[in-house]
Amino acid sequence: MNINKKHKKFAIRSQFSFVFILTMMFVLFLCWLTNSAYLGRYYLWNKENAIYNAYLQFTRAADEDILNTDEFDITWQRICNKYNISVIILDADSKTVKCSAGDAEFLMRQLMDCFFNRESIEKNQNPRIIKEENNYTMQIVADPRIGTDFVEMWGVLDNGNLFLIRSPMESIQESVRISNRFLIYSGILVILLGSLILDRMAGRISRPILRLANISEKMAHLDFDAKYDGSGAEEVEVLGKNINELSETLESTISELKTANNELQRDIEKKEKIDELRREFLSNVSHELKTPIALIQGYAEGLKEGINDDPESREFYCDVIIDEAAKMNTMVKRLLTLNQLETGNDIVTMERFDLAALVKNYLQSADILIRQAGAKVRLSAEEKVYVWADEFKVEEVFMNYFTNALHHLAGEKIIDIRILQQEKTVRLSVFNTGEPVPEESLPHLWEKFYKVDKARTREYGGSGIGLSIVKAIMDSFHQKYGVINYDNGVEFWAEFEKMKDSSQKTEKEV
Repeated sequence: MNINKKHKKFAIRSQFSFVFILTMMFVLFLCWLTNSAYLGRYYLWNKENAIYNAYLQFTRAADEDILNTDEFDITWQRICNKYNISVIILDADSKTVKCSAGDAEFLMRQLMDCFFNRESIEKNQNPRIIKEENNYTMQIVADPRIGTDFVEMWGVLDNGNLFLIRSPMESIQESVRISNRFLIYSGILVILLGSLILDRMAGRISRPILRLANISEKMAHLDFDAKYDGSGAEEVEVLGKNINELSETLESTISELKTANNELQRDIEKKEKIDELRREFLSNVSHELKTPIALIQGYAEGLKEGINDDPESREFYCDVIIDEAAKMNTMVKRLLTLNQLETGNDIVTMERFDLAALVKNYLQSADILIRQAGAKVRLSAEEKVYVWADEFKVEEVFMNYFTNALHHLAGEKIIDIRILQQEKTVRLSVFNTGEPVPEESLPHLWEKFYKVDKARTREYGGSGIGLSIVKAIMDSFHQKYGVINYDNGVEFWAEFEKMKDSSQKTEKEV
């Protein structure tokens, strides 16, 4: 990992250095090529302008008749030195009016040749005309004495004086060569120094880029904890911000995908569970219906064959068939209800209602059953107790608890119903006196078709499904339920979400 980071670091630096050196060499080459091709022309153009400016000043001085004054001598020297020119001015009698060079004789002869001996100039000096006007001619000529080219301007001033201005071309050519040499030397030095500075700067530039690369590498391995919080160029900061946002988005998306995957896994497990419940349901139904079907079939065959022809026997046979058919009908209905609850196909409607009123109404409707069982029912509850739940399913829970208590009633035959308000829930409990449930049977009470006393259950027509329905309903509420053994009886309880309301406590015997 460290080797990769070091490799990336030096790769970025070397790329920066390579691009910089290549660019600088290309720029240096272009400068050299431009100097070689155009610097001489530019110098010549400047020289031409300098000679022409000098000509204008001499013409103005001649017009003002100040050529031989002391004040103009200073101007004369400054112009000649500044432009590196040699000047000679002759009057109409070919006498020297002003001369800047020591070799006045050569300048005079050159001026005379320009005016009166053009053939000699063309033969010996190979002149090249640059510009030609009425009063002057500008040309480039070769000096055979020293082998140097000169820029010359000769002609007549406005006052009639003849003049010759010349400047050597050698200085221009030498300046171009010096400039090119200096450019090469300075360029090499700049490239070396620039490479060192660039190496440092590339390090500073590459550090945030390497940090971003490391963050992206961690993101590739689903590590989204690393975030970019450094500084750098504006573009790098924007890139870092975007990578941070991308990291958060990817983390959120992956989290959503994992959640969806878990949901899908749960759906698959739920489907498998439903299939298992369906198979179990069919198995249990076929098992539980074998006995009543066999009884119905047996008594029906007895009636058909006329085993007992007396009316009392036939009536007994018919009563058994009707009773077993009713039990089968009740069991099938309860099995269908349980199957809907377990598969989640039953809709839970959460609503606010008075639990105490629900219990009282049910006890009133079950008054005949209570009297037949000889039970003493006691209700301990506040006047109004509001809860959040499915009222129909809560009534189903209470009905199963209460009928279970009636069927297992013994001893003092007391059924004690309590509605107790707790901090967040309301507990509904149903206690009946009688034999406690064997300890080994307690974990199995909520299983389908489990019967503690099969003979007694058969006696009152129990199917072993009631408590399974209670379990499925309470699981759909996501609330607690259970059973408590006492020496003199058993208590079943269930809790529901509490709804605060004003109430008064009452206790009465039904």
